[in-house]
Amino acid sequence: MTTGALIFAFNNEQTDYVKMAQWSAERIRHFLNIPTAIVTDSTDPELYKIFEHVIHAVPQTGGARYFEDYADTVLWHNAGRTDAYSLSPYDRTLVLDSDYVVCGDQLQRVIDAPQDFLAHRRAFNVARPTEPLLETFGRNKFPMWWATVMMFRKTPAVGFIFDSMKMIKANWKHYVDLYGIESDTYRNDYALSITLGIMSGHTAVVDSIPW
Repeated sequence: MTTGALIFAFNNEQTDYVKMAQWSAERIRHFLNIPTAIVTDSTDPELYKIFEHVIHAVPQTGGARYFEDYADTVLWHNAGRTDAYSLSPYDRTLVLDSDYVVCGDQLQRVIDAPQDFLAHRRAFNVARPTEPLLETFGRNKFPMWWATVMMFRKTPAVGFIFDSMKMIKANWKHYVDLYGIESDTYRNDYALSITLGIMSGHTAVVDSIPW
């Protein structure tokens, strides 16, 4: 069984996500000892020296979001995450945000887990620890899962997860209204959360990364 990390990296006017992905790939290799593939529209030949696989794709814009770092609203080309299943060259894939910082081998536990799909269920803001945990979204406080880190194996059930995310993205306005989401901007986290809710029969009983 082949195992590797997959990073989507599409630059915008403010941020060089490709450079972040290059830096991240070196840390993934050092701490996890697995190869890395990048999904990008960059044609920089240096990428072939850093990544074992360079997968070219057209950037898919999820919409504009306000970033405190820039005090500005910027376009975010991250909506292609729903294609991770079909694009990954690996049997077992660790999908990471390009700005996710790997600082140890803890993710090896996720890679070695027996489940076919795992993502984080809980998160909190380390910069503002007194804020409520980011555990829900929408008008009805639906349980939140995070697409920042996902581990999956290529099985029919996992294929259904990504097909469902594509369906939700294609009908995003309907799901914004249905779940009472406060913004029309597409988010992978919301699409993943809705999908896992559907797959669990809306019980929210879903295997998750245990930290």
